[in-house]
Amino acid sequence: MKNEKIKWGIAHIYSSYNNTIIHVTDVTGAETIAKSSGGMVVKAHRLESSPTAAMTASKRIAEACLEKGVSAIHVRVKAPGGHQGPNTPGPGAQAAVRALSRAGLRIGIIQEVTATPTDGCRKKSFRRGRRV
Repeated sequence: MKNEKIKWGIAHIYSSYNNTIIHVTDVTGAETIAKSSGGMVVKAHRLESSPTAAMTASKRIAEACLEKGVSAIHVRVKAPGGHQGPNTPGPGAQAAVRALSRAGLRIGIIQEVTATPTDGCRKKSFRRGRRV
């Protein structure tokens, strides 16, 4: 293993409460190596965001990466965030990272890249909440 050249990639994991999307690119982020999501591996819509679906999608990703020569990845975890969305990743994020590690990929840096609003537009139903 010491003599082998390590080829790095970046795994962009977007995890909401509705789905988990895993997209692996090269280090520049310009070329896609593999991509998969929870919706591609399960039949029922309610299971797309589950940790099981994220693990299955990660296994697919890891196989494709190792096939194309990528042996190590940096991980960027993203939640919906922004103006209205939750800032915490969904249930599939942690399971996806663990599955990538177990599948034989070396993991470098794990980064949180959720978008945070910095004084933009007025938030919907902000002051007194949503009155029904």
